[in-house]
Amino acid sequence: MNLSTFGFILTGICLNAVAQLLLKAGTNAVGAIHLTADNWFGTGIKLATQLPILGGLTCYVISVLVWIIGLSRVDVTIAYPMLSLGYIINAIGAWYFLGELVSTQRILGIGVIIVGVILLARS
Repeated sequence: MNLSTFGFILTGICLNAVAQLLLKAGTNAVGAIHLTADNWFGTGIKLATQLPILGGLTCYVISVLVWIIGLSRVDVTIAYPMLSLGYIINAIGAWYFLGELVSTQRILGIGVIIVGVILLARS
């Protein structure tokens, strides 16, 4: 995999991770969602007007376009497992921006993911 291809794959992964963080920030602003026959429309409007949610959805759309470019250049058996880098980005982002706990067990899991991605990228 050349640097350009890796750049597209990594950009798609990062955009996907940012999308997740933005969606979570938007749902934090709304609160727990409990859909019923009476509130589904109002809840949908509330979610659709949250800027972080709109930003997250935008990141998803762009990430799909970038991901398709990356997939056109590398085997899916290489690209798809690299999505696991999103776990690392999300864990760091959730800790830094959302105040979520990153336990020792999660850090060890992230280490395993990093080793796996390195092995995969070198193959």
